[in-house]
Amino acid sequence: MRITEVSDLAAPHALRRAVFIEEQGYSEADEWDDQDAAARHLVAFEGDRPIGTARIFVTGTEGRIGRVCVLQAARGTGLGAALICEGMARLRAAGCTRVVLGAQVRAMGFYERLGFAACGPEYDDGGVPHRELARPL
Repeated sequence: MRITEVSDLAAPHALRRAVFIEEQGYSEADEWDDQDAAARHLVAFEGDRPIGTARIFVTGTEGRIGRVCVLQAARGTGLGAALICEGMARLRAAGCTRVVLGAQVRAMGFYERLGFAACGPEYDDGGVPHRELARPL
């Protein structure tokens, strides 16, 4: 498995469509936004097959990780944690000292095991409860 930054959005979009739209039921309007153009996109590959993705943003000394998803067949392998760790390493290299993300409430335990802590109230994103989480880098 390898994680690389990509400029072609075909793989990240295909992964997000499979996980967020087809599997989790998000609408097209909720999934696609104008932030993809400003983001850096990470894709995890098993051989030549994309199996996970995340996008990262840098705003001064704060980084953001978002749209993290892993194909169902690759879950439980440590790939999600590897994507988050790679994102944090890239944000740290870009001068960030803190990273934030919006997590589905049902996935908060995953992020807490990686050192994130809730820093905001619960909110609705596409009909799914979320919370803002953060951690220092």
